[in-house]
Amino acid sequence: MTTRSLTSSTLLRQAAMLVLLLALTMTGGWLVPSHADAAAINVTESGSSIIVNTGAGLVYTVNKNNGDIISSKMNGTELSSSGGKGSHIASGLGSGTQVTWNTSPSGSTVLITAKTSTLTHYYASRSGENIIYMATYITAEPSVGELRYIFRGNSNVLTGVPAGSNLRGNNGAIESSDVFGFSNGQTASKYYGNDQARELGIRGVTGNNVGVFMAYGNREKSSGGPFFRDIQFQSGGDTEVYNYMNSGHEQTEAFRMGLHGPYALIFTTGGTPAAPDFSWMAGLNLTGWVSSRGAVVLNGLSGMDSSYGYTIGFANSTAQYWVAASTSGAAVSRNMIPGTYTMTVYKGELAVHTESVNVTAGNTTTLNTRTITGDPATKAAIWRIGNWDGTPREFLNGQTIPLRHPSDSRNASWGPVTYATGSATNRFPAIQFRNQNSPTTITFNLDAAQAGSPHVLNIGITAAYNNGRPSVTVNGTTLTNPGASTQPSSRSFTIGTYRGNNHTFSWTVPASALRSGANTITITPISGSSDLGTWLSAGWVYDAVELLN
Repeated sequence: MTTRSLTSSTLLRQAAMLVLLLALTMTGGWLVPSHADAAAINVTESGSSIIVNTGAGLVYTVNKNNGDIISSKMNGTELSSSGGKGSHIASGLGSGTQVTWNTSPSGSTVLITAKTSTLTHYYASRSGENIIYMATYITAEPSVGELRYIFRGNSNVLTGVPAGSNLRGNNGAIESSDVFGFSNGQTASKYYGNDQARELGIRGVTGNNVGVFMAYGNREKSSGGPFFRDIQFQSGGDTEVYNYMNSGHEQTEAFRMGLHGPYALIFTTGGTPAAPDFSWMAGLNLTGWVSSRGAVVLNGLSGMDSSYGYTIGFANSTAQYWVAASTSGAAVSRNMIPGTYTMTVYKGELAVHTESVNVTAGNTTTLNTRTITGDPATKAAIWRIGNWDGTPREFLNGQTIPLRHPSDSRNASWGPVTYATGSATNRFPAIQFRNQNSPTTITFNLDAAQAGSPHVLNIGITAAYNNGRPSVTVNGTTLTNPGASTQPSSRSFTIGTYRGNNHTFSWTVPASALRSGANTITITPISGSSDLGTWLSAGWVYDAVELLN
C-alpha cells in the first residue's frame, strides 16, 4: 500500500514554493486554488483501488483497472450501488483503460485520469470539499452510441427520487424496454420529468442525511440546443443519476467532439448545494481545455412579442451557447470558443431570426439592434389555432408530454377531436397519432367574400414520428399530399419530448373548395412506413394551424 499525502509539517516549506508555482501556471502546470485548505487531500493506492478522502466527509474509490467509481461514502454511509455496478462514463471503459493520478504541488488537489485511445475522463477533488469534479474529452463517439456519466447509487439509502423516473413497483414495460406501466394506468420512465438544457443547473437524489447531486456545468460540447431534453434519473434496481452530454434520443444535430464539461457530483447531508466554481480547473492542464475566449453583445431586438420570452442561441460544429434576452432583446453571451456561429433568435422555442456571427479570442463582438422578420404570427389570419411559439403547450395534453407517456391514465382523452375555431385552444390535440386520434376535424365559417378567393392553409409542427405528415381534405376536396419533413429517426413524443425540427406544411386552398357559411377540414396522418403500435404510429406534434387572409 502506498500513500501520497502531505501533512502540516511540510506547509511552511511549500508556502515558500508558491512563487515558483506561478511559473508552472503560465506553462500549463497546476494552478493552486486560492482557497486551498491547510490540510492536504489524502489519496491512498491499494491494489487496484485509488481511495480519495477529501477530509470533509467524502471518501470515494476509483477502480484503477477501468476508471469506475466503485465506492462513495458520505460520513461513513455507502452511497454507491449495492449491486456491484460501478459509476462511469458511457457504459464503462473496460479493461485496457489507463488510469493514473497525481496531486498538486500543494497537496490540496488530486486529479485522476482514465484514458483510452479515443476518450479521456477526469476526476478531480479538492481538500475540504465533498465534490467530484469531472470532464470528458473525446475524439470519437463511444461505441455505446451516447456520451453520458452514470452515477449508480444505493437504492436502499437514496430513496428520495423524482417521481416521473421512479420505476419501483411497475407492472412491466409498455413500450420498448424503457417505458413502464403501473396497475393504476400511470407510467414512468427515465425519459420523463427531465429539464431542458437551458434549465440544467443542479438536481439530485436524497436519503436520510445524505444527498447526491449532479451539477451539469458547461453544455458547450453537448448537442441539441437550449430546448433539448435527455435522461437525468432512473430509480429501479439502483438509484441512478445521469449527465447526458449527447445521445440518439431525438437528436437534431451532429455530436460534438472535444472536452465535455466540466461538471460535478456533489455529496451533501441532504440539502441542495450551490453551484460549484469550476474556474480553478483551468490550471489542471486538461486535454481540450480552451482558455482564450470571446463574447457577443446584442444591443436589442425590434419586432418582439411581449407575450413571450426570447432566447438567443449560438451554434457551430465546435460549440453551442444560449442566453435569455431582456425584454428589449438585449443579451450578452460570454466565454465562447472563437469561431463563426449561426446566431438564432427564438420566440419561445421557435426560430424567428438567424444570422452569422464571428467570435474572436479576447474580443467582444457587438451587434446593433436586429429586426425580427421571421415570425409567422405577424401574418393576418382568418383563424389561427394555437400559438406560433415552437411548442404544443397550449393544446390538449400538451404540457404532459415531458412528464408521462401519452397512454397515461392521468391524460385527458386524445380524441378523435372535432374542433370549432374560436373554441378553447386546450381542446385541440397536441399530438396527432394515426392509430389513436385520427382524423382531427376543424369546422369554421366564411363569409361570401372570403369564400370567393383562395387562401393559404398552414400546419406547423415541432416534431414528427415515422415520417408522419398531414393529408388534408377541405369540404371533400383532397389537397396535394406533402412529402415528409426532415426529423430525427428516433422515438420522440412517447419519450418525453416534443422537440424535433420545426416544419410548416403549406397549401393554397382553391376558392372552388371553399363555401360561404360552414366549412370542414379533416386532417389525417399518412406515411410510407408501417406503424409499430397505437402510440408508435405516424404522427406529429402541433405548433399552430391557420388559414390566412
